[in-house]
Amino acid sequence: MSATLSQHYAYADASAVRESAYGRSLALETSGGATPGGEQANPRFFDGFLTAPASAATALLAVADVAATRYYRPGSAASLDPVLTANGESLRMESFSGCCGVYARLDVLAPGLDGGNVGHGTTNVDINVPLRQALAKLGGLDPLHLRVGPEGVEATTFDGHFVEKKVPLPQRWLRGFAEAQVLGAGFALRAEVAPAQAAAFLRSLPRLTLGSGARTTRWVAPTGPTLRPVSRRAPGAICLPGAERLTGLIPVLRHATGVRLYAPETAKDEGMAVACEVGLPGMRLTLLLSPSASRGFSGEGGVLDDLATGPAAGDADQVAELISWEPALDIAVLAAQAGLTPERVRAAFTVLGTSGQIGYDLAEQAYFHRHLPYSAGDAEACNPRLRGARILVAQGAVRLDGALAWVGKDDHAHMVRVDDTGGASCTCPWWARHQGGRGPCKHVLATGMVRGAGTGGAATATTATTS
Repeated sequence: MSATLSQHYAYADASAVRESAYGRSLALETSGGATPGGEQANPRFFDGFLTAPASAATALLAVADVAATRYYRPGSAASLDPVLTANGESLRMESFSGCCGVYARLDVLAPGLDGGNVGHGTTNVDINVPLRQALAKLGGLDPLHLRVGPEGVEATTFDGHFVEKKVPLPQRWLRGFAEAQVLGAGFALRAEVAPAQAAAFLRSLPRLTLGSGARTTRWVAPTGPTLRPVSRRAPGAICLPGAERLTGLIPVLRHATGVRLYAPETAKDEGMAVACEVGLPGMRLTLLLSPSASRGFSGEGGVLDDLATGPAAGDADQVAELISWEPALDIAVLAAQAGLTPERVRAAFTVLGTSGQIGYDLAEQAYFHRHLPYSAGDAEACNPRLRGARILVAQGAVRLDGALAWVGKDDHAHMVRVDDTGGASCTCPWWARHQGGRGPCKHVLATGMVRGAGTGGAATATTATTS
């Protein structure tokens, strides 16, 4: 069972849609967050207008719906407030589903904002039931005023009044941020679909109910601006695992300017992660689905190699000093500034991602910075494979024999083999079940740590090499 933390939200007021001097005003209240000036109790990031209010309200509601939904074994609603990052140009709002298998992000870009400067920082925003009901009723063409943060600095101290929430925050939610950016960085644009065609396809899917989770896996082949259903994997086909998880986009599609699907270039017979991006006036809404509704992002294992071996941990500290809420991080520029190779900067991003500091924007094909109140050790401490690998190394339970390694003690030892391409496999039951599809097992990780120690890497271990 994963460890949990207690997340405490303290808001100056409840988020709401109110009448104001501007007409309708959407006030999103912020909890404690990081800014260039340090931690603030209730930071203020924007005070202006949304240029497409109906589209923005529907998209914001979609992000909130993801945060309140469990797509696998539906039950009680989740209660995590989305994370908002301001980067001086745009506002990004992110959430994970209660089962951690769906990641949602709304990017309100510069053309979608008017009449106010965008600040810098990261915070949680209050999404409550009355606000959700109000968002569902918003429509029309009138401008919508948006305020992100308290109405004034003094508002945080009025009579000591706060709207407070205290909820359990699973460590797997934090790990999901790390895994989602690693997966996204490996995606390619696979299809561009007309909004009407996308809506028709989503309406054909089974509805998600409390009695049945997301179980349907569909294969689709892009044909021009349409999606053609196919019965199995085929050249150019895209897998949609737990496809019902996309039906929450149906209300958004009436405002859409375009729909894009992103996925790995090479598909496997089993499900793979996929992303659906909906273009909106001045905005983008993205849903990223885990490879199966029963698999949360937190267990994908994409970060383990960089965490276990090499200089990535030390490089991460150096790279972290060079980034500050940039909307797009240029790897080549950072590599030159830090005196590192681009590959080492990417590995450092993986490490920084374990504390929620790095995300990936598919449309921009670029990483971006956010800041969450965690350290890389928080994610590492609750990863059983990484902990198990470090224990094996500390016990001297890795014996190298050329391309082979024996990991474990006596009858419990497993053989790890490295092929000519550098790929590794193991004889343990975990590897037999997943075949590397969810990252390396603890035995492969331990072998990499020992080999890294032998070539000047960061890992240290006592090893016995067989003759």
